[in-house]
Amino acid sequence: MEIGKFKIGDTYSFQKKILKADVELYGKVTGDYNPIHFDEEYAKTTRFKKNIVHGMFILGLISNAIGNHLPGIGSIYATQQIKFTLPVFIDDTITVIITIKEIEIDKFKFILSTKCINQNNEIVLDGEAKIYNYDI
Repeated sequence: MEIGKFKIGDTYSFQKKILKADVELYGKVTGDYNPIHFDEEYAKTTRFKKNIVHGMFILGLISNAIGNHLPGIGSIYATQQIKFTLPVFIDDTITVIITIKEIEIDKFKFILSTKCINQNNEIVLDGEAKIYNYDI
């Protein structure tokens, strides 16, 4: 099934190395200064043993891929189901992978697989998004 240039199975991916400055900026923009993200001494007392990256920061990378690339400009989120499967740490390189699973032509609706994988090829986020795009 196709809508314009799109078909089931189409995929877009990109990589992003997560820098400490990225996490600091995310905290500043959102006001989320949970010590698990910023306080190294606190983080040592947790099961992670070091600071982790905000989960919503990683989800924002998916939003980037959807809104700018697949389906792209004009995309509007309806839902996003996510499971954070592993923590992301500063200096991890994350690969975002978006794949079209379903298309409803009459509703301009896309169901997308949304995954993020770290540099060790481990899934850190797994999910599914429902997107509308009337600009296609």
